Amino acid sequence: MTAPRRRQFASMSLSLLAALDTTDGPDETLELSEPVERGDTTVVERRSTVWERAWLELRSDGDALEIHTCVAGRGALTEVRLLGGRSALANGAPLGRMYSGTRAQTLFSPNPEDGAAPFRRVGEGAVTGVVGEGEPGRARWLFTPAPLYWCFEDVDLGVVAPVDELRFGDVAIESAANGFCVRMDYDGKTHVDGEFRAPLLRLTKNVADPWTGLRRHRADLGPVPTAPRSRPAWWDEPIFCGWGAQCHLENGSGKLARDFATEANYDAFLAELEAHGVVPGTVVLDDKWQGTYGRNEPDTAKWPDLKRWIAGRHARGQHVLLWWKAWDPEGLPPELCIRNADGEPVALDPNNPAAREALRRAVTTMLVDLDADGFKVDFTARTPSGRNLTHEPGTWGIALLHELLRTFYDAAKAAKPDALVITQTPHPGFVDVTDMIRLNDVVGGVELVEQMEFRAAVVRAACPELPIDTDDWRVPDKSSWRRYLAVKRSIGVPSLYYASHIDSTGEAFDDEDYAAIARVFAR
Repeated sequence: MTAPRRRQFASMSLSLLAALDTTDGPDETLELSEPVERGDTTVVERRSTVWERAWLELRSDGDALEIHTCVAGRGALTEVRLLGGRSALANGAPLGRMYSGTRAQTLFSPNPEDGAAPFRRVGEGAVTGVVGEGEPGRARWLFTPAPLYWCFEDVDLGVVAPVDELRFGDVAIESAANGFCVRMDYDGKTHVDGEFRAPLLRLTKNVADPWTGLRRHRADLGPVPTAPRSRPAWWDEPIFCGWGAQCHLENGSGKLARDFATEANYDAFLAELEAHGVVPGTVVLDDKWQGTYGRNEPDTAKWPDLKRWIAGRHARGQHVLLWWKAWDPEGLPPELCIRNADGEPVALDPNNPAAREALRRAVTTMLVDLDADGFKVDFTARTPSGRNLTHEPGTWGIALLHELLRTFYDAAKAAKPDALVITQTPHPGFVDVTDMIRLNDVVGGVELVEQMEFRAAVVRAACPELPIDTDDWRVPDKSSWRRYLAVKRSIGVPSLYYASHIDSTGEAFDDEDYAAIARVFAR
């Protein structure tokens, strides 16, 4: 009798194959054994071309099915595919890439990928992780990471694992027509010597809607690490970030927006707002107030005495956050960095104890010596990815970003316990390294309020303990911005990126606009 190659679960036909490739070669399945019941677990052994032993463990839990994919042997993991793999089975079995099947037509993803609707055709797939930017095919930098959760109409699929097991840069729902599998790329950075268990997949049927499923996914993760935090009242005060105003000055100047992150310009931005009755409680100095991204020392040509300037804002009852560009190695010694095959630094290395200490010193300098009040963390989607990168032994992928933010956050709280750290990481496993979630940049193709309310709903479902920074850039035009401004209080902490003009269109604020801002920003 031929062993079954699939298991039915609600509207899904789940492949019992998997492929855990290594740097030594691809993992193909030569043979599947009959399922064996061991207590409450069904074990399906498979014979692999690269592993000494390979097997699946399936466990039913009410309306849920948990799947653990396991191997034993030695190898450095590259691409891993779960709920599908490569068949090299004999006796007339299909050969090549095999997928799980689904009758669902629609796939829901909580990750706001640029140009992809939250509800999309299953065949479009989805990607969630910590690697992305605005380049074609990589426009998924907005939440890094979003919850590792998806909904196939009547069946939820979630990666249920602690952060330290997420040693891949992203997770893809790899789809083909009515088939799919789950793909993770470990970049050859996870070395197996003995037994390896891939992150647990949990499928749940009879799901009322994705929002119910997303809240349940948070519960499925169990108690997640949390930071012992208070919530000072000033964290809820309206925020002014100068990035949009800097971008307006860039228009037609022949310079870059970061060139306008100067004391004179920020004084002008804030004076313009105050002249119209708008006094933000928190001010964010954006890219590039610092001389180097890696050392984060003030650029004295732009800020002759940043400590004095911050003290002046404190005297006016305001708080000041500094924009911090994650990962950037500018100004750092190469030995503290992850490097490419040419030996060139590409990112600070959180696996390196000396690099972590350098980061802690920089954070302490910014919060103690300069007396800033916290940080807007950006560019977390620049998490290193690549098989030929060299780094100190340690973790990788999503877990590596968490290690970076763990070092940064702990240093911030040690230096100033009420420091505010804002990130764009609404995965439940990151609630211990952030105080507030920023909704991040506006993208085209979706109405402004709709896209921001969607992102806020994701944050509330996945990280209900965290407040929300509503963000404000880059709005398509003033009328869209006005509609968004009107609902910001209902979404989270109001945030304003403009002082006098909308940068995308050049439209100037009028008295009615300033009055609307003043109403929203009233303390």
